[in-house]
Amino acid sequence: MATASPLFLTEPEIRRGIELLFFGYGQLTRAIDLALEEHDLGRAHQRALYFIARRPNLSVGELLTLLAVTKQSLARVLADLTKRGLVESRPGDRDRRQRLLRLTVEGAAIEARLFQALSTRMAEAYSRAGQEAVGGFWGVLEGLVPARDRGKLLGR
Repeated sequence: MATASPLFLTEPEIRRGIELLFFGYGQLTRAIDLALEEHDLGRAHQRALYFIARRPNLSVGELLTLLAVTKQSLARVLADLTKRGLVESRPGDRDRRQRLLRLTVEGAAIEARLFQALSTRMAEAYSRAGQEAVGGFWGVLEGLVPARDRGKLLGR
């Protein structure tokens, strides 16, 4: 594995990091493309399933904030997931206008399959890189997230 130059803030080093992000993310998402295709789902569906699985009873507003998409695009995705029986919503306990989201049994099974494929890829890469490198990787990615948005990170 290559190590960064002591001059890691130079254009070639930054370009290398950007390219690694592009190619790494592409490989990671391709790991789930076949499973998504089998269920006629897209990556937007996968992201919604992922966050709803991480936070059962997540409100639609919270999901909108996490995904940083338009209300219209989220509404399409949620309508599709609900119609397919993968997500269910119920009114909020205190505010009946609020919609709280949960995965159905089938939705949880699909999300678990998608997560397993992603998890396998990440675990392989983590194992090759080692504990210290993983911490550094997290630090770099967290540094890309504006401080005001870091509270959205679920695994903290």
